[in-house]
Amino acid sequence: MRVYRDNAVVLRQHKLGEADRIVTLLTRQHGLVRAVAKGVRRTRSKFGARLEPFAHIDVMLYPGRNLDIVTQVHTVDAFAGDIVNDYGRYTTACAILETAERLAGEERAPALQLHRLTVGALRAVGEQSRPSELVLDAFLLRAMGFAGWAPSLEECARCANPGPHRAFHVAAGGAVCVHCRPPGAATPAPGVLDLMDALYRGDWEYTETTTANVRRQASGLVAAHLQWHLERQLRTLPLIERAKPHATPLVDVVQDGHRDSTQRTASSA
Repeated sequence: MRVYRDNAVVLRQHKLGEADRIVTLLTRQHGLVRAVAKGVRRTRSKFGARLEPFAHIDVMLYPGRNLDIVTQVHTVDAFAGDIVNDYGRYTTACAILETAERLAGEERAPALQLHRLTVGALRAVGEQSRPSELVLDAFLLRAMGFAGWAPSLEECARCANPGPHRAFHVAAGGAVCVHCRPPGAATPAPGVLDLMDALYRGDWEYTETTTANVRRQASGLVAAHLQWHLERQLRTLPLIERAKPHATPLVDVVQDGHRDSTQRTASSA
């Protein structure tokens, strides 16, 4: 097979042998690709620094039986320089990379939209053009949209009755009306669901008018909704500086959702 070329974001890496690394890439045309970068841990390596996480690269790969082989790398955007020296930006960017890998699906499945979204989110975090927590929540909502998991915000998730609605339930799929509201549904403060909708649509002017409390509650619901569908907790979310304000809404909503799921399973059995 011939060498192929693609645009990629480096999601993570780990050591292989004495001098090599295995890198996980989110490519534009080939989706998730795991490849061996030979000799990159040697001091004389020509492209070792170009394969660090957060890097946006132009890469050439040789198809292998199990893992592809990196043959050439050129840097497109060096986001790491702006990210790794700031804890808040670093943890936010780590959450973006972990989510991108989880939502990319199977290896080699094209993920053009997710690739573009990831590059844009890393650029926004690195430049600090907008608050990092809003960038992350916008990324999570849109990435879930690409995966088919976007929460219903403008209409009831169960009966499709037009909103606005006050209640939100993860297991139900988002906002729910008073008639469909299941036990344990969260009742966020006014403006929380509006903020989530604005983040999803990219209405940044509206997001800048919201209060810290509204942003914290929106972050909790977004994180809970994502982890409910992933059926696992992201390792990076607890490290983010805003993690403590997440605790109450996130734990309550997820636990309610798991209880509902358990009840459904028991009843069907």
